[in-house]
Amino acid sequence: MPSNVRRPRLPRDPPSRRAYILRMSSEVLERILAGFPSLLIGYSGGVDSALLAVRARRALGRGRMLAVLGVSPSLAEEQHRRARELAVQFDVPLLEVATRELDQPGYVANAPDRCYFCKRELWARLHEVAAERGLAAVADGTNVDDLGDHRPGLRAADERGIRAPLAEAGYDKDAVRRDARALGIPIWAAPAAPCLASRIRYGLSVTPSRLRQVERAEALVRALGVAGDLRVRHCGDEARIEVQPSQLAVVRDAADRIAGPLLALGFARITLDLEGYRRGSLLADRSDAVVLLAARE
Repeated sequence: MPSNVRRPRLPRDPPSRRAYILRMSSEVLERILAGFPSLLIGYSGGVDSALLAVRARRALGRGRMLAVLGVSPSLAEEQHRRARELAVQFDVPLLEVATRELDQPGYVANAPDRCYFCKRELWARLHEVAAERGLAAVADGTNVDDLGDHRPGLRAADERGIRAPLAEAGYDKDAVRRDARALGIPIWAAPAAPCLASRIRYGLSVTPSRLRQVERAEALVRALGVAGDLRVRHCGDEARIEVQPSQLAVVRDAADRIAGPLLALGFARITLDLEGYRRGSLLADRSDAVVLLAARE
C-alpha cells in the first residue's frame, strides 16, 4: 500500500466499532443498489426484505424499483397485512402476485428440499413480472448468515441469477436489524417468520388445511403473551409447541386455557418442547424432552 494511503482505524469500544462497520456496510449497499438500472425485489415483509426494499427505494427512487409479494396459502395473514403496511409507510411500490407452489409435487411432498420448489415457483413468477415491466434485475433479502443455513431455496435463486445485495454488502442478521432500527422500520426486532410450510414435519404433505392449522395454532399461543420466536410444529396428530426457554413457563401456566382451542383445530395431542425453539429442529432427531399439555379423550 502506498505510504500516502492511510488504513481506516476501527474504534476500540465495541458499540462504536459496530456502528462504524454498519455505516461502512450501508455505504457499500447504497453503491450496489444505485448501480442497478432498475430492480425488482422479492419481498415478504420480513425484516431482511423490508430493509432491502426501503434502501432500494432510497437509492433508486420510486420509478426504478418494485417490491413483489408472492401470495399463497403458505403466507400467514398477519405477515401479509404487515407487508402491506410497511410498503405504505415507506412509500415502496408493491405488487402482489399469486404463486402456485401447491401445484408443485415436490413442494407438496415436503422433503427437506421443499423450499427449493417453493422458491423455484416464486422466482419464475417474479422473472415474468420483471420482463413485463422492463426491470433489469431481481434480488432478495438473503444476508450473510443465511449462507450457512439449510436453505435449499438458495439453489433456486442461484439458478435464476437472483442477486443478494445485503449479503454482497456484508450484512449479517445483526447488521440487518441495526440498520432497520436506524431507518425506523418497526419490525427491526421481530422474530423470523418463514412460510407456514416450514412448520410441517418433513414427509407429511403440505396442504391448505394443515397450513391453516399451523397459522391458527400459533395465533392462539401468541395470544397468551408469548414473546420472541414461536413455532407450532405440525407432526400429524400432534402439535408440538416451541418457544424460547424464557417463555416455557408462560405456555405451561396457560395450558388449561389453550388445550381446548388447539385440540379443536384437529390435533389429538398438544406437547411443549422443553428444549425450546431452535432453527432446523425438524431436520434433527425428534426431541424426547417434551411434556404433554393436552390430549383428546
